[in-house]
Amino acid sequence: MILYEVKDVVAGYIPEINILNGANLQARKGEITVILGANGAGKSTLLKTMYGFLNPRQGEVHFRGQVINGLQVERLLGMGIAYVPQQSKSLFPDMTVQENLEMGCWVIRHDKNRVKQAIERVYERHAFLRNAQHVPAGLMSGGQQRILELERALLTDPEVMLLDEPTETLSPKIAKEIYKLLAELKTRGVTIILIDQNVKSSVEIADYIYILDLGRTKYHGNKAEIAAEMENIIKSWIAVEEVS
Repeated sequence: MILYEVKDVVAGYIPEINILNGANLQARKGEITVILGANGAGKSTLLKTMYGFLNPRQGEVHFRGQVINGLQVERLLGMGIAYVPQQSKSLFPDMTVQENLEMGCWVIRHDKNRVKQAIERVYERHAFLRNAQHVPAGLMSGGQQRILELERALLTDPEVMLLDEPTETLSPKIAKEIYKLLAELKTRGVTIILIDQNVKSSVEIADYIYILDLGRTKYHGNKAEIAAEMENIIKSWIAVEEVS
């Protein structure tokens, strides 16, 4: 079942300058869809457009067959869609771990028992978060903040998670933990749409892969299909970056 779909989307931040130039993508329910591409290919812009931070100038974004162009983030969160931006940008650094988790429960805040149980499950999975629950999030390491951010996004049991570079700048050990968490989420039925520069590790957990180039979908296919072309694809990225 196609859960999330991008159809011929054109979008950008400045009038008359497009970052996306007819991007297309389909994410199937319960699968991990990975978006790859060279720097500046439009990957983060695509994810922001899928989550309503940018409204397409042309084209449509669909969730469960419904056009969701222009819907507010609160509506999308209520529909079961969570978004985690790059580099822990959604955390409140001066608020404690506990307070950040409570903020993550905003849409279910009226169900006190559900909030309590959801936060307790996080502490059961990560003892370091329980031990640091009264510590400001900004004082934790980058890897700890990233895990907190991912777990906070899971508090409301989202059906879909949009993740932008979840392992960026992290140590290999912490990155490995995050890839393991993403693979586990898939077994729980969560649909994941992932941007990543770590080609090898992201392809290993992927079901389907899209490769962007200048805001367009240049290649797409399953793991085996993309792996056969990956060496040539990476060489093309390097050539583009050397020219720029």
